[in-house]
Amino acid sequence: MSRLVFSTLLLTVLTLGAHASDEGWILRYDKPAKKWEEALPVGNGHLGAMVFGGVSSERIQFNEHTVWTGQPRSYARPGAVKFLPELRRLLFAGKQRDAENLAMKEFMGDPLRQTAYQPCGDLIIESPAAETTGYERRLDLDSATATTTWSAGGVTYHRETFASHPANLIVTRIRADRPGKVGARIRLTSPHKDHALVLAQPATLVLNGRVQADGVAFQARAAITRSGGTLTEKPDAIEISGADFIEIRLTAATNVESWKQLGADPDQRATSTLARSAGKNHDTLRHEHLADHHKLFRRVSLDLGRTPSADLPTDRRIADFRNGKDPQLAALLFQYGRYLLIGSSRDGGQPANLQGIWNDSLKPAWDSKYTCNINTQMNYWPAEVTRLPECHQALFQCLAELRESGTITAREHYGARGWALHHNFDLWRGTAPINHANHGIWITGAPWLSLHLWEHYLFTGDEAFLRKSWPILRDCALFFTEYLVEDPETKALVSGPSNSPEQGGLVMGPTMDHQIIRELFRATSEAAGILGTDPELAGKLDGLIPRIAPNRIGKHGQLQEWMQDKDDPKNQHRHVSHLWGVYPGADITWRQPDLFKAARQSLIHRGDAATGWSMGWKTNLWARFLDGDHAYLILSNLLQPVGRTKGMAGLYPNLFDAHPPFQIDGNFGATSGIAEMLLQSHIRENQGFLIHLLPALPSAWPSGSVKGLRARGGVTVDLLWGHSKPTRATLTPDRSGTLVVRYGSETRTLKATAGKPIVVEFPATAPINR
Repeated sequence: MSRLVFSTLLLTVLTLGAHASDEGWILRYDKPAKKWEEALPVGNGHLGAMVFGGVSSERIQFNEHTVWTGQPRSYARPGAVKFLPELRRLLFAGKQRDAENLAMKEFMGDPLRQTAYQPCGDLIIESPAAETTGYERRLDLDSATATTTWSAGGVTYHRETFASHPANLIVTRIRADRPGKVGARIRLTSPHKDHALVLAQPATLVLNGRVQADGVAFQARAAITRSGGTLTEKPDAIEISGADFIEIRLTAATNVESWKQLGADPDQRATSTLARSAGKNHDTLRHEHLADHHKLFRRVSLDLGRTPSADLPTDRRIADFRNGKDPQLAALLFQYGRYLLIGSSRDGGQPANLQGIWNDSLKPAWDSKYTCNINTQMNYWPAEVTRLPECHQALFQCLAELRESGTITAREHYGARGWALHHNFDLWRGTAPINHANHGIWITGAPWLSLHLWEHYLFTGDEAFLRKSWPILRDCALFFTEYLVEDPETKALVSGPSNSPEQGGLVMGPTMDHQIIRELFRATSEAAGILGTDPELAGKLDGLIPRIAPNRIGKHGQLQEWMQDKDDPKNQHRHVSHLWGVYPGADITWRQPDLFKAARQSLIHRGDAATGWSMGWKTNLWARFLDGDHAYLILSNLLQPVGRTKGMAGLYPNLFDAHPPFQIDGNFGATSGIAEMLLQSHIRENQGFLIHLLPALPSAWPSGSVKGLRARGGVTVDLLWGHSKPTRATLTPDRSGTLVVRYGSETRTLKATAGKPIVVEFPATAPINR
């Protein structure tokens, strides 16, 4: 064993065993859910369900990922490009209102609104009312199973529900500790009452429905088995009495062939899904479900300490978190984000939308679609760093479709090659500007999402993936080579018409756009070099980068949000768009002290109170500013009941993030923010990345450990710390070469061999990184 001593780092190379799985990732409650935001989610990326945990009447509300309003169509407005020069002229002349009025009349998408994600139905399980004791419901994140337990009449009942990805089923089993004591009346219902019909077939309930008269058709099937007892089929229900157990296997399907076509047979799809699992017993289904889930969930563990508070009901823990005696709740929130991503985004399914895959409303907030001026991207911030790259695949598949529809938008609205995407898309891959010109004409949705492809490559080094993704990156960059225009005053290249998301109105040259476009050009140029392709395009991008309007520092010491120095230091808007270059980008880092300080000042101006997703973003930003205590303050602001503190959103009893109402992106932002407090790797160093250990460790977590985080460059990182400083770090590289590791102010270069762990041990004299 070789040993190398540094001033603060002691390096040894050891062989380590596999990570042990964590226990205790449980949400628990002592009463049934009354509201949807109290129910517990299960999902498999195609089906999602909310389990209420009722006793005499259980409701399992479920979704299928392609049940949406509308049908395939284009949103682009033919000939809109004719008005682009006039829009730019008006904006350069300072006539914003005239430009917005013209855009509303001639430039916006047609129709002006996109479609909405919809609920599918409800599985209702009714039992005779009885006085109960010993009630508990829980969601075990490690087994991805929601359970309800209670006792009545001297019998203890146990009901469990899980969503199997391998079988594409939601499986519910009811059993008792005494034979012949299980009975229920089982029904299917749907909120699409005018277009839904339920029939009982032999041991099966069938729900046929349609979202609208000419829209998406769907079918849900519940196959019911039992041991013992009797089964009676009613016209729209199945009744069972005297059984030892009941099992319900639920699936759903639609007629959505693709984003461009309807015509599939939902009956054939649902029937064949049930047929594929017909020969498997419950134990086999559960074993396959656990193997699939554990493969993803158990890759990362986090220990921030545990106190007796961890055994309390979760809603009480949220209410009490600010007392500072429950560090495990922050770790639970971290793992909950990973759990939700596994449940809402799997290969072959739709990407996670504003509510993941869970929605019970016919008119959900913001249509529960894809808002890609921050929210869709935030859903995937944890994907690479917390070792869930497979969950990124649904988004990548969607990007290939958006490239196709976005080509029409680029041509009709901008007269440009490549592809374009504004601030929203839906199941039908609408890419044109929608809603209103003052916020709907925001043009950098495509490059921000395309950079997720590049991030996946940076974390994995998968060159075959990069080559497959190249047309998306290339065409996105190509669009911006033709879209950028010269600012008549500064002569710099600027973006426009666009806006700084959701405030300030239609402008030329918002800072966020320029940060994103610079990173897109850098990534595309580097990708071209790696793949040995398109040298002419790469050279053009390299030449354009320095011409793009730079980040600017304004009169308040802030990073300017616009070309003009007009930021209001009292503005505490939820969006912090001009700080994109700090996080998730790397356009501004601590190696640029003046810009870094200005960006930090802008975040101070925005304040600490915000919507849930905004607090998720701010947690990541404060971590990038290397201020762990401020990042923890924002996290604490999120970890409180909804409505407790004015101006702060908080969490619902089931740990769902609140805008309010529920938006899932804040859950994912919290998960990535905690990861960012413990490990950062966004800064380039030589030919790789600087692996920064515990860059923003808060004083509230003086001891702890994390296993399985990922750093760019393809490195798995385990960390152990105590007394607010590291004890040991284990780095396992995918590839041989060198690793550059930093803790505090010290940086060291380590020789790495593919697959061979490097253990860095820190002496007691190592400094606290504050």
